[in-house]
Amino acid sequence: MIEKFLEGNKRFVKEDFAKDPEHYGPLASAQHPEVLWIGCSDSRVNPERITGAKAGQIFVHRNIGNIVPIHDWNFATVLEYAVNHLKVGDIVICGHSNCGAMKALGHETDDVYIPLWLNNAMEAKHRVDARIPAPKTPEEEKYRLREIEIENVALQIEHLRTYPTVKAAEKEGRIGVHGLYFDLATGELEKIF
Repeated sequence: MIEKFLEGNKRFVKEDFAKDPEHYGPLASAQHPEVLWIGCSDSRVNPERITGAKAGQIFVHRNIGNIVPIHDWNFATVLEYAVNHLKVGDIVICGHSNCGAMKALGHETDDVYIPLWLNNAMEAKHRVDARIPAPKTPEEEKYRLREIEIENVALQIEHLRTYPTVKAAEKEGRIGVHGLYFDLATGELEKIF
């Protein structure tokens, strides 16, 4: 697979990079992304690809379940750097259909770290379970999963707004916070919050 990646890079250099020096030249010394994108690690949800963005437009933080953990140093440094130093104007939290992390909420497992991480999203499952009946059909289960995926985006926006960096930037009107949802079956990206 690595050889395929290296061949793909050669095509990228020839067909994209070399043909657009006005875009790529300045990126060699600085970045000025417009958006901090908080998305899922899912290999099917590539932010630049699904948005049509060019290199340098999106500052990306991806993890399992597009989670904004509270009191996480790794996430906090990404957030602080994006808002205070890169001066992004928008923060996006993007959930997606058929999310394995959301399917795993509340399921027994022998994994050690995944359940601990997913505790950051468990409230989304509880909220959905409190408002809709337990699913009885595959269609109802699919609907429930979508509801959890969307509720998780809302929950992670709540978590995001607990960070002082975001509170200050929103209060000063320096950033907008948005919730998006990507449908793997249609390829469509929609604003949900």
